[in-house]
Amino acid sequence: MIDHRTTADTAQSPTAATVGEVSTPMLATSQGHRNASDLLAFRLAQAPSAVAFEVREPGAPVTGPWRSVTTAEFDRDVRALAKGLIGVGVAAGDAVAIMSATSYEWAVAEMACWYAGAVIVPLYDTAAQPQVDAVVADADVVLGLAGDPTQAGTLRQAMADRPRNLGVWAMSDLTTLIDAGHSIADDGVEERRALADLDTVATIVYTSGTTGTPKGAQLTHRNFVHQVLNVAAAYREVIYEGGNTIIFLPLAHVLARGLQLVCLANGMRIAHLSSPKDVVPALGVLRPTFLVVVPRVLQEVLAAATASAQRKGLGPLWRAAQRTAVEWAVHLEHLQDQPDVRPARGLALRHRLYDRLFFARVRSLFGGRIDYLLSGAAALEADLCRFFWGAGLPVVEGYGLTETTAPLTGNLPTDIRPGSVGVPLPGTTVRIAADGEVLARGAGVFAGYHRAADNADAFVDGFFRTGDLGELDDQGRLRLFGRCKDVVVTSAGKTVAPGPWENWVEQDPLVAHAVLVGDSQPYLGAVLLLDPDELSAWAQHPGNPDKVPTLAPDGTIVELTSARLRARLEATVRAANARFSRAEQAQRFTVALADLSESSGLLTPTMKLKRNELLSRAEALVRSLYPRT
Repeated sequence: MIDHRTTADTAQSPTAATVGEVSTPMLATSQGHRNASDLLAFRLAQAPSAVAFEVREPGAPVTGPWRSVTTAEFDRDVRALAKGLIGVGVAAGDAVAIMSATSYEWAVAEMACWYAGAVIVPLYDTAAQPQVDAVVADADVVLGLAGDPTQAGTLRQAMADRPRNLGVWAMSDLTTLIDAGHSIADDGVEERRALADLDTVATIVYTSGTTGTPKGAQLTHRNFVHQVLNVAAAYREVIYEGGNTIIFLPLAHVLARGLQLVCLANGMRIAHLSSPKDVVPALGVLRPTFLVVVPRVLQEVLAAATASAQRKGLGPLWRAAQRTAVEWAVHLEHLQDQPDVRPARGLALRHRLYDRLFFARVRSLFGGRIDYLLSGAAALEADLCRFFWGAGLPVVEGYGLTETTAPLTGNLPTDIRPGSVGVPLPGTTVRIAADGEVLARGAGVFAGYHRAADNADAFVDGFFRTGDLGELDDQGRLRLFGRCKDVVVTSAGKTVAPGPWENWVEQDPLVAHAVLVGDSQPYLGAVLLLDPDELSAWAQHPGNPDKVPTLAPDGTIVELTSARLRARLEATVRAANARFSRAEQAQRFTVALADLSESSGLLTPTMKLKRNELLSRAEALVRSLYPRT
């Protein structure tokens, strides 16, 4: 069902060298939907008494109790808040900021804004005052909804000088705001809800700013409706009535919001957790059927399992089990093309053995009901994907951006290809430009940035420029190599995309971020930024250095010079280098440590490294890699 075309639209069969554009036909149209609020309205008409959310009471542990909220109860909460918004003066098209951790209240606030005809401006709950000030002013926010008193104070300060200020309200107590809407009739809410059409801006989402000043991406109701309907149609093995998930990614990020709408519209129960650290203890109680994760979560699960096996004296057996899981995943991949292919001799026996010893326990960590794990937001190393697949937890990797309303491409449950981010989603076209940049067009692609000046270089020939480097294989699958702006050009003129090498090194649980450097230098070097928690755990092992530097909260870079630590990481770098050509290898590296909380300024709210910021702070360390220059 995939339409392959070369950039010249030739009729020849596509090959890895000639495929330059790939389209996937749309599976579902937005016909019948006036706007994104209809996703709830239609579900309410179908199944008002079905459980839509599982909500933890304030102060209760993550293990519960959790109470059920039906679709009708959710709609009641949404309408009450929508009436309050209208009652205090929110008009159709007004911008309302939501600054809160992930929660049920966030979900209510989002839909209530749409019922009131407002445009949502999400803010990360950890955003600094200058960031909030800039977004509130740029989006012309008139009202704020905050998750706690601290966030309310930040919003109030940002809105203090706004020409039109309807106030800031804490979502922990919306009684006064809801009371303001008692005179608003249900018909009044319906009239307001119907004002937006599919091409009306639904939200302005500010990009995370890894490469510069955040820009406000305007996403329309059509963008959301198209993505929700087509993701549900393409992923029926994952999205189905009666399934459930946990959302712990920030709802300020479009990926989590899109996931929430897909589940709400298709009868899947949703539970919210504000901290990723709460997920593991909650899994055994909530037992999700699928989970959206980032690669770092999978790396940490694997590292924890490895450490547990080593403590029990099962290290060699566990390593053999890991190799078997990867081999089994390779067999499963072949089965997708050749259903009759048989596993290698002895592989099935080894897999059954290690499943009883290890893999069943890994699955139980996720609650024991997971059909699929969905991975996004960062590159997933192929063998990490294969390990979990081979252990009975298939990982479906996808790729997208804020500007594409999250998913742009994805592997399918019936066609998982480790190392690839899959084919274009239904209704989407992906093109590879002459310089390797990934371009996108389709109903999920945004309407443009809020500031007109930001659109000057954002599109070419009707395609959005993603800023990522990639290639399409002869089956229309996309492989990514990193950001266009991150390429390194050595003094010999060799252009290197650092992403593949960095992703491989970051499999090491000690390495939070690996950064290749070497612009205008004779060879590549690397800065390895370690994970503070993993380093502290490593330091407790007998024979390892037991002193870990105290980290400054401002993100100051600290060089680590322990010979034992360098030897440990030398093995990782050597193994990574063996996978790449000489010109793509790091000839020297430096080891560093820094506070990796968002407040340090080194990471975006979605935990992506601000590469330029790191290199600026680590300038002396980078210079030390090139002593003769």
